[in-house]
Amino acid sequence: MNGYPWGQFAQGLGLSALTALAVMLITFAVAVRLGMHRIVDVAWGIGFTAVALVSYAMSAGEGDSGRRLLVTMLTVVWGLRLAAHIARRGRGHGEDPRYEALLAKAPGSRRLYALRIVYLLQGALVWLISLPVQGAMYIPGAVGAIGWAGCAVWLTGLFFEGVGDWQLARFKSDPANKGRIMDRGLWSWTRHPNYFGDFCVWWGLFLIVCDDWAVAAATVVSPLVMSALLTRGSGKPVLERQMGRRPGFAEYAARTSGFFPRPPKKA
Repeated sequence: MNGYPWGQFAQGLGLSALTALAVMLITFAVAVRLGMHRIVDVAWGIGFTAVALVSYAMSAGEGDSGRRLLVTMLTVVWGLRLAAHIARRGRGHGEDPRYEALLAKAPGSRRLYALRIVYLLQGALVWLISLPVQGAMYIPGAVGAIGWAGCAVWLTGLFFEGVGDWQLARFKSDPANKGRIMDRGLWSWTRHPNYFGDFCVWWGLFLIVCDDWAVAAATVVSPLVMSALLTRGSGKPVLERQMGRRPGFAEYAARTSGFFPRPPKKA
């Protein structure tokens, strides 16, 4: 699509990077004060929300107003829901064992190591993964068929993520389920409905920029990186190493899809 304001987009990228950095630095300061780094997981969703809002403000007078508002709302709803869920889940708990294990490897100052390996890295990922959100703000023309299909994919993702988290929280609230594998509801169709939901959310947001193939080509790295994190990085592999210690996990894994939903296999 001709007429895309690449110069304004580039300026927006710079301010979005500063926004993501500011969110993570503020979170680091709070974490140091509390002596607990697990709150960075709450900042993950807040970071995307902040980038979307800043991008929306910076793109005033550019692009299609409907697309700008749509992408901003979808990102904010996803980011705030995720942040609220993680904050509620972690209330009353101490440090996350993942961060305890990571910081135990610090070659020097644990604080500086955490700043570099956790906060600055997550800030960079927020900026990179949100490229489709930033790029969508400057696309002229109304949302087309591919973009509305992206909304449907996003909605599917929010359903899997939200319902999966709710089902797991209810399961864990029953003391009789302590130490057991969650294998009900969406968790009987995929071992990771929340991660599959994230996958759909970010591919859905990417599809909204596919009305302009030049912008799509420039931002496709974002859903690819998110997909890699979920399936091969800090998502599924890390969680399954923890779940693998529980009785019955091997049988659960044998009958349940590892990522993409499908009906469970019969015993």
